[in-house]
Amino acid sequence: MYTEEDAAGHPIIGVAIPCRNDAGFLRVCLSALKNQTRPPDFVVVVDNASEDDSPSVARSGGAILLHQPQIGIWPAAAMAYDEVAERGADIIARVDTDSVPPANWIERIENAFLEDPTLGAISGMGDFYGGPPIRRWLGQKFYLGAMSPIMTPWLGHPVAFGSNFAMRTGLWLKLRDRVLSDRADIHDDLDLSIRMRPSDNIVFDETLRVGVSARPFATPAALGSRLAKALRTFAASWPEANPIRRRREER
Repeated sequence: MYTEEDAAGHPIIGVAIPCRNDAGFLRVCLSALKNQTRPPDFVVVVDNASEDDSPSVARSGGAILLHQPQIGIWPAAAMAYDEVAERGADIIARVDTDSVPPANWIERIENAFLEDPTLGAISGMGDFYGGPPIRRWLGQKFYLGAMSPIMTPWLGHPVAFGSNFAMRTGLWLKLRDRVLSDRADIHDDLDLSIRMRPSDNIVFDETLRVGVSARPFATPAALGSRLAKALRTFAASWPEANPIRRRREER
């Protein structure tokens, strides 16, 4: 059991979870966070105008509950990050409601930051669950599997995967006024990643994995919507997303 003595001298880690109409997934996610070998110091759930039981699930699961009436993952995620920072966390860990982190997830995140004082953020991979096996395979191979090979050369550093990453609070405070957190029509994690730089020391660890629902690939239209959202994110952040400009900045 993790005790107060264990916590002495360790960073404060708060988990940020944006949530809209995802009571069932949220219940599983909070249960997984409760059963960590190194529990988070606190969990913040930002309810995004849910019409289901998500708020009561958050409260019963021991989370700090906030409400963001502006619908969109980015507005909800930004509020969660701000709250985690306001409560004095050294590290902001992020999952989505359908993320299922393994028991050593927080412990591994903590160890990564303790081992490298210059580490700005660490991002991991997802393993899809739910839906037909072929859907999970396609998502794993051509969506998540393509993310790092494509985005790392483009950005000059790994992308922060919204279902599974953690960053120093100081990095969020540096970037928070540059992100487009009022936009509900773009990918929050991609927008945040575009604002990062190689000098922020962003690390991708393929062995840091969480379960992730395969629901984004339930229909071709759902997948198309995600890809269109990615294009809007790049367009909204241009010219900062321009890879040529980014390389010139780093020289």
